[in-house]
Formats: sequence, C-alpha cells, structure tokens
Amino acid sequence: MSSVAVLWVAPSSPNPDPMNTCGLVRVLESSRFPSPCLNQRVNNGRRKQTSSTWSSSSSVMSSRIRSSVVSSSLVATPAGEITLSSEEKVYNVVLRQAALVNKQLRSTTSPDLDLDDVKKPQDIIVLPGTGTGTGSLSLLGEAYDRCGEVCAEYAKTFYLGTLLMTPERRKAIWAIYVWCRRTDELVDGPNASHITPMALDRWEARLEDLFRGRPFDMLDAALSDTVARYPVDIQPFRDMIEGMRMDLRKSRYKNFDDLYLYCYYVAGTVGLMSVPVMGIDPKSKATTESVYNAALALGIANQLTNILRDVGEDARRGRVYLPQDELAQAGLSDEDIFAGKVTDKWRNFMKMQLKRARMFFDEAEKGVTELDAASRWPVWASLLLYRRILDEIEANDYNNFTKRAYVGKAKKIAALPLAYAKSILKASSSR
Repeated sequence: MSSVAVLWVAPSSPNPDPMNTCGLVRVLESSRFPSPCLNQRVNNGRRKQTSSTWSSSSSVMSSRIRSSVVSSSLVATPAGEITLSSEEKVYNVVLRQAALVNKQLRSTTSPDLDLDDVKKPQDIIVLPGTGTGTGSLSLLGEAYDRCGEVCAEYAKTFYLGTLLMTPERRKAIWAIYVWCRRTDELVDGPNASHITPMALDRWEARLEDLFRGRPFDMLDAALSDTVARYPVDIQPFRDMIEGMRMDLRKSRYKNFDDLYLYCYYVAGTVGLMSVPVMGIDPKSKATTESVYNAALALGIANQLTNILRDVGEDARRGRVYLPQDELAQAGLSDEDIFAGKVTDKWRNFMKMQLKRARMFFDEAEKGVTELDAASRWPVWASLLLYRRILDEIEANDYNNFTKRAYVGKAKKIAALPLAYAKSILKASSSR
C-alpha cells in the first residue's frame, strides 16, 4: 500500500536485484509496521503465555469484535466445497504460535533440563563471512546496533518508544522491525517495478535460511539471533511475504473478509511476531489468545486507519482498499473514488468505516492493559496517536481524497503523558 515508505539504497545496475540491497536511505512514517504489540508473560526470565479468545464473524463486524469465542467460520463455495474464512485461517496461526510458546515454557521449566546442554543462540548462528558462530557476540552486537540506527534515523517516534523497553526486548523488536520494513519495501520501494513473484520466493528462501541460523547479511543475523532466543514462529513472517504477493496481483477486495486477510498479512502478522518478545505483567490473569488477538486487533486497526487515510493516494495508483460490497451498499463505486468528491453518501460510508476501525482499537486496548510495565507506555502512545488519525479524517470533513490526515507534533507530545497515565491507571484498575 501507499502508506509504507522504506527506501533501499538502489545499486547502479539498471536491473537491480532487490535481494542484494541492504542499506536504507529513507523511511517515512508507515503503518504496515505498527508499534510493537502485545505480549507474553515473563517470570524471572521464563516466558509464560496464557489464553482466551477474541473474535468474530466474517460477515457482521460487531460480532467480529465482541464475540467471546472465535467461530468456526466455515464458508461454502458455489461448488459446494467447504473452506475456512479469513478469520479462522488467522486464528489457526494464533493457536500455532501459542503452542510453540507453551512448548518452550514446558522445556525451560522442566526439572530434567540441563541448562549447560542448551546451545546459546550465538553458537548456532553462522554469521555472514565467518562460517562459524565462534566469536560472534561482538558481530551480533554490531548487527543489532545497525538495526537500532535504522529505527532511530527513519522511524523516530517508534524508536523512542523502544527505548522504554528492556535492552534485550528493545534489540529484538528492532530486528523484527527492520525485517518487516525490508519486506514491505520489496513491493512499495523504488525497485518495486522489478519485483516479481520469483523475487518474493527468493526472499522467502532467505527467511527460511535465517530461521535455520544461516542469515544472508548482518541485518538478517540480528533477526536470526532473535528467533533463536524467543519462541517466534516462522508462519507470521511467511504470511507477511504472502501479503506482498497479494499486493502484486490484487487491487480490489470484494468484501471485508478479503480485506481482513490482507490487513492480517501486512500488519496483524507483526503483532504475532512481537508477542513472544514483549512481556505480560506477572500479575496479569489474561489468557494466551486474548493477548495474541489484541495484538492482531492493533495491527488490523492500524492498517484500516492507513487505508482510510490514504484513499486518494491509493486511488491515484489505481488501487481501492475498500470492501466492494460495502461501497455498493452505500451507493458508491470505484468511479466515485476516482472522482474524489466528498458527498453525503461518502460521508455516511466513511462514518461506518471509521466506526469499525475504532472497534478494533477498542479491542487492542484490552491487551495493552496486560503488558509488562516496561512495554505498556510505548504501546499506549502508539495506539493513541494512530487512533487520532481517525479523528483528523473527521476534522477534514471526510476528505481523504486530497487532504492527508495526520497528527501534529503538539498533539503527539500531548499524547505522551496521557499514554503514561493510562499505562499506570489501566493496569491498576484491571486487577
């Protein structure tokens, strides 16, 4: 989508290979990588995931948000075949990640485990140019530092938020952030015209290698070390690449179920990547799925906000990231969007879209209250700031064709103490 903005250093070759570009020239504020989300319990270094549910129906948005149990969401095709809805596909990924975390919890707390036999991450990662993990601590430190430099230079607000985390979590989030930015850049950067499905296949092969401890470059090495230290499942990373494939072949979404899956691919996945790194308040009684689904909700909310903010920009690229059936129900079409005129029909349509995005933010807030104290403040700040973009769309009289809604610097600064207050008051009131 047009909202993303990481620019790679392009080589001088007229047909650059995006797999060989490592440096970042400029990154604008983007929503495809929402702020680090929500979480996992950490007790004396032992991660404990808990579990409950969030969720939905693929046809009625309010039940999507408020249902206490994820429905089976089986859909019959015209041929009579039964398929899973987007909702159920995503929930299956949640369960897989939760199982991975619980497995690690059991292994690390087993009385029969000899900790001397456990390989340290730096011993099992083969760093680029070394052929070995020996002596890799300093090199890994440099890799993490580079990830931090990328965040600090190109995503200042995000970077400042990470400084409120513990050093180990901070570095891990930097590594995840940089991989997501690089992935997103493949279809939205200056080399996007050279990207083919085969290029994304090569990028996915690199992903598989770094999960095996064989990173291609030093930025990959930081992520390789992160996934060795934390119970991070590879599937959300694969799914994000699938979102890039979707961007190559698809520019319309027939209903919200289709759009939901896209939002999961490009933004909700980040929540699942981040959950094993973030911590839950030791006193929290939250359960695993509630925390994971809150992370998903924040990613979905951020991406929906992106879509609503960038309607005009996307239209100029021939893209419409709005449910086609809902446009038709409102008496609107792609032609109305390309015309870029704010009408009463458009205002009414936008009011419903904003309402849905806010409901996802509401769901996300439930998970923020369960975070470890060191993580709550930056996540609250991110949530409040991104949510205010919806208010700015309203302030612009729903003109997201020619006006870009944004939160000014003064409002950003004002949000920080409010976020801090919520990080304290919400936590105490939830007990």
